[in-house]
Amino acid sequence: MTFNKDIYRALEDIVGSANISDDPAVLDSYIYSLAHTAIHIGPFYNTFTPQGAAVLMPGNTEEVQAIVKLCNKYKIKYKASSTFWSAQGYPSEDNTIQLDMRRMDRILEIDEKNMFAVIEPGVIAATLQAEAMQVGLNTHIPGSGCSCSVLASATSYLGSGPGNLYGGWYYENLLGVEWVIPTGEIFKTGSLGSGCGWFCGEGPGPSMKGVFRGFLGAKGSMGVFTKCAIKLFAWPGPKSLPVKGIVPAYRTTLPDNFKAYTVAFPSWKAWADAAYSIWDAGIGYLAHRQFNMFGRDLKYAMVKILTDPTKTLGDLEEILEDPEVQKVTEESKRDFQIILVGMTKRDIEWQEKAFDEILNKTGGWKVEAMNDPDVHDWALLYLLRLGHKNLNLVFGGGYDGAFGFLLPADYGASHAEEAGEFKKEWEKRGAMVEAGGDCMMGPIGGQGGGGTCLWENFTCFDSHDKESTEGTLEFFDACTKLSKEKGWVGAGMEKWNSAARGSDGRTTPKEERDRIHRSAPQPSVYRYQRKIKEVFNPNDCGDEYFETLDD
Repeated sequence: MTFNKDIYRALEDIVGSANISDDPAVLDSYIYSLAHTAIHIGPFYNTFTPQGAAVLMPGNTEEVQAIVKLCNKYKIKYKASSTFWSAQGYPSEDNTIQLDMRRMDRILEIDEKNMFAVIEPGVIAATLQAEAMQVGLNTHIPGSGCSCSVLASATSYLGSGPGNLYGGWYYENLLGVEWVIPTGEIFKTGSLGSGCGWFCGEGPGPSMKGVFRGFLGAKGSMGVFTKCAIKLFAWPGPKSLPVKGIVPAYRTTLPDNFKAYTVAFPSWKAWADAAYSIWDAGIGYLAHRQFNMFGRDLKYAMVKILTDPTKTLGDLEEILEDPEVQKVTEESKRDFQIILVGMTKRDIEWQEKAFDEILNKTGGWKVEAMNDPDVHDWALLYLLRLGHKNLNLVFGGGYDGAFGFLLPADYGASHAEEAGEFKKEWEKRGAMVEAGGDCMMGPIGGQGGGGTCLWENFTCFDSHDKESTEGTLEFFDACTKLSKEKGWVGAGMEKWNSAARGSDGRTTPKEERDRIHRSAPQPSVYRYQRKIKEVFNPNDCGDEYFETLDD
């Protein structure tokens, strides 16, 4: 597309010549594999996001508002993104203006007394965490890692992670919001809308949270969020994390009021019972089935590699032959990681006693190999910071999630073994990494400190091998089919991802989204969201990632 020069000049007048480009080489740097999170489908299909008409980097709310109003005047689509972790942060249609929000990267306020921060879109979790720790506070970090935008996670996507247990999901943490709605007006939600400050997302002013984000968010399809307040929570540790070691074996040693454990259980029922008991007791700071993303059969060997800077992936097969590694692998089949943090010495002592009693009642145990000081301190830093998310891609350059039960602990636990065995049989066909079938990872906790777990079965493959890519896509289709046959309830993560890329890498994403929405248990939800879109976005200047159904 040759962009209209008059419109280009009008946009240039808004952001300045240094912050706009329609150079094809620049625009090509803003395309991405059509898939969810960090997966790369590979070079074998035309599965990349459309090239934008132009890319702009606004520097403040006024510039964003002017851009959106101009787009409405000329009926041009626009799409804002902060850190571009997901393909759904890129345009879904041709001739769309890409807004790169990286210039708006200020922490505007940290209210120590009322425990919240006001931030712009480009603020990443690592930066906010570092600043919050200076005043004895912490922030929830999404599972996508500390390099991702806090605002984007809180306003526009899922925002789940290890901090769910104590800090809450991002949608629970979202307070006041400044929102440039799709037509260009500025709308302030919650207490901010009544001139009362940022402290509340639900009132006394208008909330609108259900409209602009709901549970999963509109993924940048309904206007642009320029500022938001995010709830913070207590950090009874040092003002900065004392990091030591070299890549990838970074670790931190913290005071005795911090304890990191990997715990395992004799059965999935015991695993779920322990989760419920932890929620009931109100103990724990972070909890996640994190390292199982490497796979049931590979995770402890990977921990050995990642905590020893002299080791590489080339040592994996040899390490797997070690009888001690095999022993720990076997005892860690049904595990999760938990960090206990005491606000006082008595608090951590009580939490440890309560936790030991929970393990005693459920027959669970602490995996002693994970208590080695170097491993303990590595796991502690990993879970607190989530700074190692490149490891999602370490096996073959590509990964994606499947199944994704997002329900109470006993539901996912009751189906985990069957889902894992199903994947294990597919692994034997050679397309995916053979990791033991059970690669299900996710948070141990949801709404209000309990309630749900997430079971995302990581599927790792070689994104530049056509046989591996096609075999993995076939597996995702098989997961969807199995879930329907079994009547399994849950997120169906392979459906989310196919909705972004098309189910086989060839059909259009919109065709696949419509198919999924029509087959949903309550398709009328998506029809009502279409009505919301018609009211708030009458000129249809957003993209297709807002979940709607036309018919």
